[in-house]
Formats: sequence, C-alpha cells, structure tokens
Amino acid sequence: MKNDAPESPSALIDARIASLADWRGDMLARVRAIIHAADPDVIEEWKWRGTPVWSHDGILCTGETYKSVVKMTFAKGAALEDPSRLFNASLEGNTRRAIDLHEGDAIDEGALKALIRAAVALNQSSAAKRRKPRT
Repeated sequence: MKNDAPESPSALIDARIASLADWRGDMLARVRAIIHAADPDVIEEWKWRGTPVWSHDGILCTGETYKSVVKMTFAKGAALEDPSRLFNASLEGNTRRAIDLHEGDAIDEGALKALIRAAVALNQSSAAKRRKPRT
C-alpha cells in the first residue's frame, strides 16, 4: 500500500543532502549540524518548493544550494551583530544577510553558532513584544 502522507521537513532535508552527491551535500549537512548544536530547539521546515528552513520563534535562516555555493540566508541578518564578518553576500538589503559557502571553505563553527544564537535571541525578543499586552 502506498503511503500518501507528506514527508516530514527533516526527511526532505535528509533527501536533499543525499541528492547532492558532491561537496554541497557535505556542506549543507555541516551547516545543519552546527545549527542544531547552536539551538537544540530549532524547528526544521521545508518552504518555497524545496528550501530547507530553520526556525525558532520565526525564521532563523535558510539553506539554499546552487551550482557553486551553499547559501545561508538569515531572515533578519541586517539586525544581527557580525563581529566575525561571516556575512559575505546579500549585503545591500536592509533586512536579510547571507553567507555564501564555497567548495573547500572552512566554517568558523564558534562564530556561526554565536550568529545563530543571536538570531534566536532576536526572534524571541520580537515574539515577546508581539505577545506583550497593550495597556
């Protein structure tokens, strides 16, 4: 009997990683592991016809894969401090910022974890403001 239940976002991300039979799959898997290490309560989502998304009280970042880059786009990146200068793409906007990871790039795990935790804190502060009753 065929199972018509939709696959979970995590299973879809697993499948995306497996389908990328080159450095991009390895890079996306590394990024995913760092995100989970930084925020064990992160929620995995699958949006926009095939984009891995990690959320906690709102979108933290996406994990897009292109021919020559794995791109982490932070939804509120422009509002985050980036002392390690990880953001290297999508710098012209006033909301999102991105990190382009190329084949062979090293990832500063400590700096990336700090950035993810800052994105969580920003989302949580925004969520708290939305929940605060008006007087």
